[in-house]
Amino acid sequence: MNATRRTTGPLPLQSDWIPIADPGAEVRALRSSIQEAIDTVLSGGTYILGEETAAFEREWAAYLGVRHCMGVASGTDAIALALRAVGVQLGDEVVTVSHTAVATVAAIETLGAVPVFVDIDPVTRCINPDLIPRVLSSRTKALLPVHLYGQPAPMEPILAIADSHGLAVVEDCAQAHGAAIAGRKVGTFGHAAAFSFYPTKNLGALGDAGAVVTDDESLAERVREMRQYGWRERYISHVTGGNSRLDELQAAILRVKLPHLDRRNEHRRRIATRYRQAIHCTELTAPAVIAGTTHAMHLFVLECDARSALEESFLRGGVRTARHYPMPVHRQPAYAGRIRGGDCLPVTERLADHILTLPCFPEQREDQIERVCELLRAWPDALLQAHDAVIPHRSARIGR
Repeated sequence: MNATRRTTGPLPLQSDWIPIADPGAEVRALRSSIQEAIDTVLSGGTYILGEETAAFEREWAAYLGVRHCMGVASGTDAIALALRAVGVQLGDEVVTVSHTAVATVAAIETLGAVPVFVDIDPVTRCINPDLIPRVLSSRTKALLPVHLYGQPAPMEPILAIADSHGLAVVEDCAQAHGAAIAGRKVGTFGHAAAFSFYPTKNLGALGDAGAVVTDDESLAERVREMRQYGWRERYISHVTGGNSRLDELQAAILRVKLPHLDRRNEHRRRIATRYRQAIHCTELTAPAVIAGTTHAMHLFVLECDARSALEESFLRGGVRTARHYPMPVHRQPAYAGRIRGGDCLPVTERLADHILTLPCFPEQREDQIERVCELLRAWPDALLQAHDAVIPHRSARIGR
């Protein structure tokens, strides 16, 4: 965590730190309802693909406005299953971004498919549709836009490109529960979409969990088969499949949390508005407010030219920060130099070197929100102090 970085002066007591996220706070607030849901599962005697899973699938599909939802074991599995369901096979190319969680790319490669990178738009921080045609080839099978940080990607031009080239579109909605474009929820635009319910997500389980959603009945049936050994009837495999099932306990917990999602998302957006109002320095760039879109505000990610100094300032103020993500996928040792498109991502490269995530979660207390705002308001002076501290040090070295 950033709290381990070196700094000067006394730090706040551990109990006074503001965390980057606190999924346990929601659990504590809903503890009695969650415990009741768990007890129902324990006494029911069905622990895999039972009524809780079926009920959550219906409720999540209804919330989004799609016909089908298939609960699976994780968000990474959801991407892989959705891609396979739309026809992605060994050697096929899938166009996506390097500025994402590595799970996006790992899921593609799980199928033996080939990721191809496109740069992002500097405002949305999502895939730049204008650049997609440049990387298309005869092997391209699908587009995989990521609604990163909760900001919807520009789906209209993405879908137009896909239609004109006969490509499938799978949305990576791992950070975008409740995000929308013109009132329409993300996850409903492509041929299929993948959601993660990792504990820190806007809608989080108490372990790994995910879902694939679609309006296509045949695609939905393929996912149902593949998530459980290719079965249509028990023990008879009609296609090759694996084991990726949402268990009853996680489904029951998600059902408890789902009715609170919109209220909690709105609180995230209110916190983000407070942060934006506190910024009085062009040195800091807040997430854009893009007309016609509803940001789920999974993460509040600033851009700052003096990021290390900003991290230091928040550290001294007892606020934990993070970098989402510290290294784009194409720079990481496992992927460097081997993915097409990775040598031409200037916006991704710049953004990766300037981003800093601040706490933005519904259980933040008013005093915690105000402390972050105070640090943002004080940043111009803090930046000057940081420069004053650096310049004499540099001068001393030059004089040796």
